[in-house]
Amino acid sequence: MAALFELSTEALDPDALRRRIEDLGCGAVVLFEGRVRDRNRERPVERIVYEAFAAVALAEGKAVVAQMQSAHALSEVLVVHRTGEVGLGELAVWVGVSAPHRDAAFAGCAATISAIKARVPIWKHEHYRDGGPEWLHPLP
Repeated sequence: MAALFELSTEALDPDALRRRIEDLGCGAVVLFEGRVRDRNRERPVERIVYEAFAAVALAEGKAVVAQMQSAHALSEVLVVHRTGEVGLGELAVWVGVSAPHRDAAFAGCAATISAIKARVPIWKHEHYRDGGPEWLHPLP
């Protein structure tokens, strides 16, 4: 049983990540892929730059996934968040959970991404095609 949180400056491979949470004792795997979209609040997005204070982000991220694993009876939890420049359509964050039953997997995946967004210090610097960049604060 693993609960892992990682930061990556490299593009994410969702198939390789999914293989890391496979568990033959689990009947449910739920995945969340957060991608950079081309618009935000009616503004055309060009790219996003994510920044993190790695030591704090890793510590808090690990605490979040361990808490979610325990609270939702998850067998495996893996969260990988990109840092650096992330282009349109690219994965910015990937969350995967496995559990014996679907209800736990669905609830655990949703709670995990919500807690990551609320608690882990990763900052989003969104760059727009119609003007300069803006720092965005996570929404609850």
